[in-house]
Amino acid sequence: MNMIHSMAGGKLQTHNNHDYVKVRIIEGEYAGNIIWYLSTSSLIKEDSLVLVPVGRGNIPAKGKVIRVDHDVNELSFPVPIKKMKKILEIL
Repeated sequence: MNMIHSMAGGKLQTHNNHDYVKVRIIEGEYAGNIIWYLSTSSLIKEDSLVLVPVGRGNIPAKGKVIRVDHDVNELSFPVPIKKMKKILEIL
């Protein structure tokens, strides 16, 4: 966990590390798309099949994990943490 402190006397702010998972959607309207998700389990590995939310309606779709990045600081990840969706289930 990294801390940033304002020299002007502001509050300490913490930034957490997360596991990020890159998933290729393999069914439905979004099949073939590659999307990053927050990992919900340390059991998720490359080639795992997962259920993930896709699109504006967060429709559950099956996907295959193609990459897992462990313990990455949320500030150094290209997608803002507030916009990240989480993996729903390991299949």
